Amino acid sequence: MSRPAFTDVPQPDELARAEARRRHATLLKPVESLGRLEELGAWIAACQGVCPPRPFQRPRVVIFAADHGIAAKGVSAYPQETTAQLVDALVKGTGVPNALAGVAGAGLRVVDVGVDADTAVQEFKVRRGSGSIDTEDALTEAEVEAALRAGVEIANAEVDAGADLLVAGDLGVGVSTPSAVLVAALTGTEPVAVVGRGSGIDDNAWMRKAAAIRDALRRARTVLADPLALLRTSAGADLAAMTGFLAQAAVRRTPVLLDGLTSVAAALVAEELVPNARAWWLAASRCAEPAHDLALEHLDLKPVLDLNIRLGEAAGALAALPLLTMAVRVLTDVATYEEAEVTAPSAP
Repeated sequence: MSRPAFTDVPQPDELARAEARRRHATLLKPVESLGRLEELGAWIAACQGVCPPRPFQRPRVVIFAADHGIAAKGVSAYPQETTAQLVDALVKGTGVPNALAGVAGAGLRVVDVGVDADTAVQEFKVRRGSGSIDTEDALTEAEVEAALRAGVEIANAEVDAGADLLVAGDLGVGVSTPSAVLVAALTGTEPVAVVGRGSGIDDNAWMRKAAAIRDALRRARTVLADPLALLRTSAGADLAAMTGFLAQAAVRRTPVLLDGLTSVAAALVAEELVPNARAWWLAASRCAEPAHDLALEHLDLKPVLDLNIRLGEAAGALAALPLLTMAVRVLTDVATYEEAEVTAPSAP
């Protein structure tokens, strides 16, 4: 399978990060008293290559929607037709991410890359649904390449239009199953350790899901050395497109807020394709799926929030976005001791 021509990823500016840390030490507050907010501000400064960093002007959320053949095995609490109905709700502005994006000041885009129905947002559609990954490949080689190209093209379009922060969200009945398979495969974890409740499944559905992940993981491990083959065997159009999106965002020096299980599963594959891309990603929120922690540990990323969110649809990332705005405003708006003519604390 041919590999997309991702260029090398430039690293964030460590001089700007160091300058942000030095600036924090001069602001009207005890040293390091804002904890993780200070780290976030320094990360943003490093990504932008300037201190103080610029407030985000155009944060953009892209939700990748697709159906998964494995859903027919009873691994979700919802029927497959729900995906298309939820896409319609997002297009109409009545979904959870619509409400959260409005509060967070982010633009929202929905992209149908694999929904098993006609939708209003299928410009980048790769196929309708995907193969049932416990017994067959999710995609063909050509479909993997098309989905990756779609993710790259969408990232480029958003950055070219002025996006200065990107968020990748997911929407699809059954998507937590292939996501868990990718995490188990790439972290060397046994299947039972990655089986979560997903959409709120009962014990019987959990057992069906565990069996599906077990069988899919057997197939995934045969292609583990090739990220593109892994996407073909075990992912879906949404995960493949998200992989291209995350990789290209790093190539374009654009910071990304990672959301729940699906986005971090795609991030694991993107890091395989483009090493060190993870320097441009921030884990927004710990989700309730056990595979999520395993993936974040593998990527060495620490989530900003822990709200027990398991929705997906960029909900966790949107909840964290206002904190990033605050982290920037501290560096831009708070006076130094010298500027405010306030006596600084004595050196230890």
